[in-house]
Amino acid sequence: MAGWIFVITLVLALVAVYRPFGDYMYRVVTGKRNNVVERGVYRLVGVDPGTEQTWGVYARSVLAFSAVSVLFLYAFVRLQDKLWLSLGFDPVNSHVSWNTAVSFVTNTNWQAYSGESTMGHLVQMAGLAVQNFVSAAVGIAVAVALIRGFASRGSGALGNFWVDLTRITVRVLLPITALVTLIFMIGGVVQNLSGGTDVTTLTGAAQHITGGPVASQEAIKLLGTNGGGFYNANSAHPFENPTTWTNWIQIFLLLLIPFSLPRVFGRMVGQNRQGYAIVAVMAVLAIASIALTVGFELHGAGTVPQAVGTAMEGKETRFGIPDSATYAAATTLTSTGAVNSFHDSYTALGGMMPMVNMMLGEVAPGGTGSGLYGLLILAIITVFVAGLMVGRTPEYLGKKIGAREMKLASSYFLVTPALVLIGTAAAFATGNNSTALNVGPHGLSEVLYAFTSASNNNGSAFAGITVNTPWWDTALGLAMLLGRFLPIVLVLALAGSLARQKATPESEGTLPTHQPLFVGLVVGVTVVLVALTFLPALALGPLAEGLS
Repeated sequence: MAGWIFVITLVLALVAVYRPFGDYMYRVVTGKRNNVVERGVYRLVGVDPGTEQTWGVYARSVLAFSAVSVLFLYAFVRLQDKLWLSLGFDPVNSHVSWNTAVSFVTNTNWQAYSGESTMGHLVQMAGLAVQNFVSAAVGIAVAVALIRGFASRGSGALGNFWVDLTRITVRVLLPITALVTLIFMIGGVVQNLSGGTDVTTLTGAAQHITGGPVASQEAIKLLGTNGGGFYNANSAHPFENPTTWTNWIQIFLLLLIPFSLPRVFGRMVGQNRQGYAIVAVMAVLAIASIALTVGFELHGAGTVPQAVGTAMEGKETRFGIPDSATYAAATTLTSTGAVNSFHDSYTALGGMMPMVNMMLGEVAPGGTGSGLYGLLILAIITVFVAGLMVGRTPEYLGKKIGAREMKLASSYFLVTPALVLIGTAAAFATGNNSTALNVGPHGLSEVLYAFTSASNNNGSAFAGITVNTPWWDTALGLAMLLGRFLPIVLVLALAGSLARQKATPESEGTLPTHQPLFVGLVVGVTVVLVALTFLPALALGPLAEGLS
């Protein structure tokens, strides 16, 4: 019953904020006035906020900003021993620095190290936490640019990346993070800059309790669907997630922006019902995933779980199975990657569900921005398939979906599966799968999960695999980099193609894209495409383990 109450109240809270928060974000990205802080930023970087950008300029701005961010963060981590508040930590080696810089800039926040024993306060605050904000803002900006492509009537302009980035950071992410930080502190999450130690004599020996700016980092990592954590135990650590109600707030935060963005989509294209259709697709997939994940874990398939009546291995007793499994589903349905339980210890089929969530493309609701533009790509593929069925040129929101649009949409969908499957195959071909804790199907699952998480910019891990090696840090870094920016370039190219089109009037043959039929079609296309792509790999890993 507690599990049911936990999930139902989450759903009700997300329904309650859908319109007001979605409308607020709509006003942020479409408003004409800039506040004092924003004008100061524009002057500092030399940007004219009134300038509109084509898709090529918008894409180059995204790539240039991200490239500078990677270089800056890499240098920051490598030189941390020479910086203030380093806490005496050594500089991070080159392959972990590369992996970390790429990870945080791509909104993945995969960590091949323990934050509390590796990174000083200045690197955590001015390096990693800054990317928690701006990498999330980049994803939202790209989603907004795609929406402008649908809403445009032939101008070809997609807005201004620098304006979008600044406004989203200043007006959306920063204010909510400040508020939620206070809530987390009330709940018991640590927020200090001591970096020192409290010495106790309870056992007759010195015990070190490390503190840091955890509350604010926890707030932005969840709001921006980032998975990086100060403590190695992540959101299972009592300093990072002390109670069941802070656990509820964490899940609510990581779902807040992705589930509200369809409202922005509906408002910007002038049809709120289109936003309702998209959020309905997200909700159907999310509810099904949460139900299956919780069900598999409560069933406790396996000799030991069945003997004791539950699968508590790797779970926090504070949260129990339903709350832990809900967190696991939510964090992989989005691109968060934070965890409050050990996914590697889940039952075979329960552990399969987080992988499947990421293999869906994290579109239910997905990451901040990336979930929406990923689902809109699937909507385009759906109307193309439906158009083939009735022999008509497919249209979506008044824009014809021709050969160019389908090539871009298909390429987008193929990028991540290619990275996942090629990366997994390369690990086995080079013998680097030997760092997995297990052999057989579960060992395959550990490798498959790592590349699925990295390529989808999620950041969670089965964690039974040792990835802090030059090969793994390099390979996963490449997967994160390509998995983030190749899709972004394809999305912006598609947005540019749509923005140059004039609106096509609806006719009797136009497929209604706001009705339950279309919602069901998009859900079906999503599931079928993922099944066709990943079922063989899943059959060799978690399905084989579960059936045995």
